Amino acid sequence: MKKNLFTKAAAFIAVAALTAGTFAGCSNSGSKDNATTVAGATKAEQTTDKQDNNAAADFDTSKDITVVTREEGSGTRGAFVELTGVEQKNSDGKKIDMTTEEAIVQSSTQNVITAVNGDTYAIGYVSLGSLNKDVKAVKVDGAEATVDTVKSGEYKVQRPFNIATKDDVSDAAKDFISYIMSSEGQAIIEDNGYIKVDDAAAAYAATDAKGEVKISGSSSVTPVMEKLKEAYEKVNSNITITINQSDSSTGMKDAAEGISDIGMASRDLKDSELETLKNTVIAKDGIAIVVNNASPIENLTSDQIMKIYTGEITTWADVK
Repeated sequence: MKKNLFTKAAAFIAVAALTAGTFAGCSNSGSKDNATTVAGATKAEQTTDKQDNNAAADFDTSKDITVVTREEGSGTRGAFVELTGVEQKNSDGKKIDMTTEEAIVQSSTQNVITAVNGDTYAIGYVSLGSLNKDVKAVKVDGAEATVDTVKSGEYKVQRPFNIATKDDVSDAAKDFISYIMSSEGQAIIEDNGYIKVDDAAAAYAATDAKGEVKISGSSSVTPVMEKLKEAYEKVNSNITITINQSDSSTGMKDAAEGISDIGMASRDLKDSELETLKNTVIAKDGIAIVVNNASPIENLTSDQIMKIYTGEITTWADVK
């Protein structure tokens, strides 16, 4: 009898425990899932950290640095060499671009990103607004390359985005420029990772302008100009805009010769260009110094960047 009572009691306890567990499982399923998710995330983070550590351990600092630069005529290159000291005066006082002859020359922002992404030991520079996860931006003199640090001036490697026209610009081009400088246009610039230049810009006031606007120049300015074109043509379907990507110097030449209505430059205009063109700063942009994602390099000084690009530093072991 005692044995039966004990057996029944044990069975009752087991059923109760099972029932409680069932209800607990139903009521706390979210918590269980959350716990699993947190654990999974932690495991993923640990895996990523381990991969990063392995990549750093595999990085051979004795290897030559692959220096990637833009082509001559590129506004990004012009601004970069000036800001980092790669452009130096010779004995006659003339400014000379001292970029090492060993540098690999790329003809666009995206080509630089592709080249650095494909070479563990590479270094390059690109428009901050075009920066993506294919490469890693390093700090310069301890400052990260971000919109906020460009705005504050903490990040020093920055330049203006300019458009340039002749004095006799068409009504259609004038209207598009008005849109760029309006509150709507400046918002598009900011939304795409660049720094707007007018916080108090007025709203766009449409006109009855018609026709075609031809734009050419900088590959750094082109991406945001494409966004501006897309938005503008929705509010003014009477104007067609065509954009031809090249480089800043070509854009200024096209505008001066009347090949384009508007030229794009990712640098300040030269005195010789200002003799025939009027410039308008539409945005500011940082120049991000980028390395391969597998590189352990996180920070470079301005002096180190200059020495890498002039060929004085040739291996990552020399970056100290």
